[in-house]
Amino acid sequence: MSMKIISNIEKMNQYAQSLTRKGFKIGFVPTMGALHEGHISLVRLAKKYSEKVIVSIFVNPIQFGPKEDYKRYPRTFENDCKLLKKENVDAVFYPSPNDMFPEGFSTYVEVDAGKSKGLDKKLCGISRPGHFRGVTTVVAKLFNIINPDIAVFGAKDFQQQLIIKKMVKDLNYKVKIITAPTYRERDGLAMSSRNSYLSSSQRHQATALYKSLLLAKRMILSNEKSPKKIISIMKKFIEANIGIKIDYISVVDPNTLEDVKEIKRPVLIAIAAFLGKTRLIDNMVI
Repeated sequence: MSMKIISNIEKMNQYAQSLTRKGFKIGFVPTMGALHEGHISLVRLAKKYSEKVIVSIFVNPIQFGPKEDYKRYPRTFENDCKLLKKENVDAVFYPSPNDMFPEGFSTYVEVDAGKSKGLDKKLCGISRPGHFRGVTTVVAKLFNIINPDIAVFGAKDFQQQLIIKKMVKDLNYKVKIITAPTYRERDGLAMSSRNSYLSSSQRHQATALYKSLLLAKRMILSNEKSPKKIISIMKKFIEANIGIKIDYISVVDPNTLEDVKEIKRPVLIAIAAFLGKTRLIDNMVI
């Protein structure tokens, strides 16, 4: 059966409803396109847990800040469709921004709204205010349109999948969220559509993020309990690469994202850094 490409919201909803009526379990993978092997790993995981897989390709304007890369974000729709066809994806949902957010749109979904220290106010939420409100709003809309049984998100965006899980619980969505492991290049760099922005020298430097996480892991496994010391050593290691500007390095509780003062149980170490204008993130639960 050929892969369907659907851009109309009503038609997508009708198609998804027809699958549900026929008793199929729907797996959903939301993406912004510019697909790579990391995305394909999400699709393959979705196929394990469902009978029909739908992938959305939508560069979501409301999750980008005014000085961020919405206009230059890579868009490779034809190639994306070729990759998804090879994986026997059943349908691609490819709506337009005007259809998703028509003139007069003014309803948003916000996790921990009003909380000064909510999940969306930590880590990336500090340097990208409003970002997660844009993510949760578009994902809520996509869930309403497709009504999937399962949805797959990547662990590279750890904070995002945590926030989505909270939204699903609070709003009683029936969808089960599955978090897929971070998919990495051979040298450890976390796969990202934004890696395409990097020059060859920046690409080489970017591996310092993953190497610093491995360094932290070794310290913790050697019984180092001080997050301050770990962060300090990670910073020195990363900043030895001229051209990398650290946004943050944090050692936090993987369930609440609260800073940890002493390491006594599993922690999430999260990094965000700039190489030129390109912002990269990575993390590891240790």
